[in-house]
Amino acid sequence: MSHRQPVRVTDIAQYDCIIDARTPAEFELDRIPGAINCPVLSNEERVTIGTIYKQVSPFEAKRLGAAMVAANLARHLHTTFADKPANWKPLVYCWRGGLRSGSMVTWLRLVGWDAQQLAGGYKAFRHHVLEVTEAIVPQLQLRVLCGATGSAKTRLLHALKEQGAQVLDLEGLARHKGSLLGGLPGIAQPSQKHFDTLLAQELKALDVSQPVFIEGESPKIGRIALPLQLVQHMRKSAVVEIDATPQARLEYLLRDYAYLGDDVESLCERLGFLKEIQGNETIARWQAWAREGDLPALFEELMRLHYDPQYERSQSKHFTQWPQRQSLPANDLSAAAVQALACQMLR
Repeated sequence: MSHRQPVRVTDIAQYDCIIDARTPAEFELDRIPGAINCPVLSNEERVTIGTIYKQVSPFEAKRLGAAMVAANLARHLHTTFADKPANWKPLVYCWRGGLRSGSMVTWLRLVGWDAQQLAGGYKAFRHHVLEVTEAIVPQLQLRVLCGATGSAKTRLLHALKEQGAQVLDLEGLARHKGSLLGGLPGIAQPSQKHFDTLLAQELKALDVSQPVFIEGESPKIGRIALPLQLVQHMRKSAVVEIDATPQARLEYLLRDYAYLGDDVESLCERLGFLKEIQGNETIARWQAWAREGDLPALFEELMRLHYDPQYERSQSKHFTQWPQRQSLPANDLSAAAVQALACQMLR
């Protein structure tokens, strides 16, 4: 049996399994990549114990909590841990590396497994995530893709990756396309903390001696806030503008956002958020087109009256290297054309 001190976040890779002993709700919010959730208290049990601790006494809370923890540990031993070999080496964590993970480690060691506890628990991991981002972002040699709405920037990122380039797909991590209409049908955005974790994981995999392509983003993608340091670094970096024709962009948007026509009332509701900017008359016209299924007319005016003026105002203001940008004309944004554009960028 090992008697080492609780391990650090940087030692995680040495273990056969990472076990998150927190509640399913805490696990859903964010977790260490690759961890499995084996809660010692359910969501409801944790609330119950917390209430008893405050309203009755700490002793009663611990007495009842111990019984709940024992029952849950027994269930895990009969199920998730039932087939683990004698030399299994798990790492367990909870919120702060306290009682919940400590209880599980004690029982796993009694069985004979070399279980260890993560020092500082999830809170220590969270600090590590922020430290990784802070350390790596300034080293990145970013190539920022810009272009008016509908310029296929995200698809171009994917094509660049397929051709061997390093990319950082922030919209993919945020599960959102970045605009007012960018929410994905049936797909929720991750929590802010889980986005941060996913971003740090991507950053650690990058070779900072090589260029990294990234899409020019505002400080928020949907409800996800980007690290301020990354936004500032992006805005100082080299810019590549996709100068696509309005017709190519419209055709691309009609393909890429076709699903918006499947939930007309949701589309009309989101268009309504633009009333202060565009006025009641324009929004009423757009909502009528949405209800009629006339997406070409709707998207054409959205581009011309809303997205394009915003784009023209923001680029030179936000990107310091905008005057020196590389501009790539595009009159076709089909899949083959985007692949060709990626190839041209990598020459």
